[in-house]
Amino acid sequence: MDTFILKLKNLWNDSQLRNRIIVVILMLVVFRALASIPVPGVDVGRLSALLANNQFFGALNVFSGGGLSTLSILMLGVGPYITASIIMQLLTMMIPSLKSMYQEEGEIGRIKFTQYSRFLTIPLAALQGFSLLLLLSKQGVIPGLDQFGYFLSISVIVAGSMLLMWIGELLSEFGIGNGISLLIFAGIVASVPTHISQLLYTFDASQIPTLLAFVGAGILVIAGVVYITEAERLIPITYTKQVKGSRVVGGNSTYLPLKLNQAGVIPIIFALSILLFPQLIATFLSGMESATAQSVARSLTLFLQSTWLYSLVYFILVTLFTYFYTAVTFDPEQMATNLQKNGAFIPGIRPGQSTTEYLTKLVTKLTFVGAIFLGIVAVLPLIVRTLTGINSVALGGTALLIVVSVVLDLIKRTDAQLSLQEY
Repeated sequence: MDTFILKLKNLWNDSQLRNRIIVVILMLVVFRALASIPVPGVDVGRLSALLANNQFFGALNVFSGGGLSTLSILMLGVGPYITASIIMQLLTMMIPSLKSMYQEEGEIGRIKFTQYSRFLTIPLAALQGFSLLLLLSKQGVIPGLDQFGYFLSISVIVAGSMLLMWIGELLSEFGIGNGISLLIFAGIVASVPTHISQLLYTFDASQIPTLLAFVGAGILVIAGVVYITEAERLIPITYTKQVKGSRVVGGNSTYLPLKLNQAGVIPIIFALSILLFPQLIATFLSGMESATAQSVARSLTLFLQSTWLYSLVYFILVTLFTYFYTAVTFDPEQMATNLQKNGAFIPGIRPGQSTTEYLTKLVTKLTFVGAIFLGIVAVLPLIVRTLTGINSVALGGTALLIVVSVVLDLIKRTDAQLSLQEY
């Protein structure tokens, strides 16, 4: 306890770190204030019922930073920007010039790459905003929208999404940690008191064993998230000895850390984006007079209402996207080339193609464990809700994964800053 108090004192005495903390607090206050401004004409009762009974919208509300729960001008959250970033990274696999810009042109190339992601965010925000408004108007949440109403609402939603993207970048530049993650984190934390109060309001003494089991499972999930998030496979690396002038340099050994979960929560976000399309298609076809269209709409609706089938498809998508995103962000061939250029090698493995094959097999094995873990984390709230009747989307696996990851990142960054101050 004394160590913790001393660390807090040192944290506040560091003027640079103190200023960054103040910036984070102020930006989060602005974010929560904007998230309370609703889109005009919202039926709050229907919106609450929809979020409570639809697992997709409940999960999407987590990634909107809680903006969807009030249908605020920030209802899309940072989703469009995250989707744009994912699409740009996927394009690096198909467009060599983008790959060169992102990986080889240094800081200037990454600035250009980020700028393209910002431009792509605008049409994505407009498309997602229109899709959600169409879905919600069909559900009676926003009744009576005409063409001008759609245009006005979409314009406000796109502006809110771009504003939130700008706030996230300010947090990354002048605050602590990743700004986008902090915004999602703030939305999750802000929704916790509401969910606890709802649970207390409907409390029944017969639910005590279920609640205790739920709390115990939550502790196990937190422990699992911490373990998997911090888990690394350390690959031994040895540098060859080189003669420079009259000195012999090199010959030392180090480690190449490979994370068990390299993709983070990105596959879950991408899977949620894909699962938006069945909702859109079902809503669109339900309004048509064709018997075939009505039949397809009913089939899609049954799929979306089936928790187990929905969870299975969700699990498969998260698993596949984990492999896909890891393949985009980690290039074994490039890693093997860099090691060879720097005179480094893995003991027992020949440099070049053999190193590439070794790293590929190793990353594939690690990704399998990380993908299964992410899939379980993604569907855990749905399974818990089916078995216990407790709506745990905001307090479930995905939310805990984000919260724990952000907290661990903040702890590491503040410790690094305090260590720098000591030295």
